[in-house]
Amino acid sequence: MKKIILLLTCFLGFSAFSQIKVLKNETLVEIGKDNSVGLYKKENKFTFNYQDINTSNLNTFRSFSFNDINGDVHELYKMITDGFIDAPSGNISLELPNDIIELQYEKNYGQPTVQIIQYINKNKKYVGKSQFLNKKQIDKIFGIGTPKAGLYKASVKQTPVNPVNNNTVQTPVNTVQQNNNAVPATKTPVKPAKKRK
Repeated sequence: MKKIILLLTCFLGFSAFSQIKVLKNETLVEIGKDNSVGLYKKENKFTFNYQDINTSNLNTFRSFSFNDINGDVHELYKMITDGFIDAPSGNISLELPNDIIELQYEKNYGQPTVQIIQYINKNKKYVGKSQFLNKKQIDKIFGIGTPKAGLYKASVKQTPVNPVNNNTVQTPVNTVQQNNNAVPATKTPVKPAKKRK
């Protein structure tokens, strides 16, 4: 009888553990980082992590996340870098699922820079600010020039080849490939030779 009770107890113990699943360990992939600002990816979710210089405690780090649905990360990079070329008249505001982000452009020592301002939980009372970043630092954060930039870059659409742009001339009879150095051939009518009497 003791053996049956022990066997039932062991069986019930194993069935209780079979309800526990081991989750897949998915770690964040670092796209790029410069000083205290970094961009990370987990599946299709991207996270900016930065040291908040708006607080007296320099050990405060904040982050905001969003999904890359339609090439949003690539568009964000393009938007930031376009602001270096043609500085906007005011801050650029972006609404994320949980936060509002503003891009503030200023010149520091004659060089255009951007600061990322985060309104945490879309509340204007709670503000986090990154350090000012120049173009080189933004490129490093987005992994430009490294294979990690391929984790978010928008795919380039393939356009069909236009025969005129390919230096190919279509004729009803045949296709002639033009060479820029070659002289185009011309047809001259051949006259029949006159017979001498």
